[in-house]
Amino acid sequence: MSGHIMRDFEHLTAAIDAIAVHAERYETYGEQLRRARGEQAALLRAAPALRPRLDDIEAELTYLRIRSGRPSHVVQVGCRDGWSTAWMLRALRDNGHGTLHSFNRTKPLDDVVQPDLAADRWRLSVGDVRDRLAGVPPHIGYLFIDGESSARFARWYLPNLVARLAPGTPVGVGGVFAHHRPRPFGEAALILKWLHRNHIGHFTAAPSRQPVIHRQLDRIRRSLGFSDDLSGSGRNPMLFFDAP
Repeated sequence: MSGHIMRDFEHLTAAIDAIAVHAERYETYGEQLRRARGEQAALLRAAPALRPRLDDIEAELTYLRIRSGRPSHVVQVGCRDGWSTAWMLRALRDNGHGTLHSFNRTKPLDDVVQPDLAADRWRLSVGDVRDRLAGVPPHIGYLFIDGESSARFARWYLPNLVARLAPGTPVGVGGVFAHHRPRPFGEAALILKWLHRNHIGHFTAAPSRQPVIHRQLDRIRRSLGFSDDLSGSGRNPMLFFDAP
């Protein structure tokens, strides 16, 4: 079997596995995810200034990955106005376990991360995470990166955050597939080269990159009645992988 055919076969197998794993998670946590979606929709109605930066499928996948992994410590780098923060806090709440450690240059909107949701499960550090590395918990169970989108920042977080993770720790990096073709010297190209060099598989629900995964997951979620578009965007450019 030629190298190209083998790579195509491996990519197809990985896509099938990703669809199967997340289909099972949608089935397992569907009802609680439905409630979380309803609460996120209520946020949009209550906070007109809110502009979601996490699209629907990637938000749901993040919720499901946190639910299934039951991490004690989730680290979020870049929470912007708090939309993604609220999603992850709902996953921890529904798990009945875990703390979210958010690092952001500014404080999120006050009416997005509500006190009853934050409760004792949220720790916010305002400022550049590169200056606050000592505040990152030593044992990270889920890593969510959606901060500065640049190759320079990727060169920092790969050795300083990703490299310290235990093998198998799930990671999500936002905006990687925002463009159909990664810019040659940007964050996306750098992290994809790093994944390839270290033989690490990945997946995304971005239709521009993996249309089969996007189409099948969208069918599954729509069968559950998740047809309302909360974010206003269907790009879902987040990259998912597990630490080596």
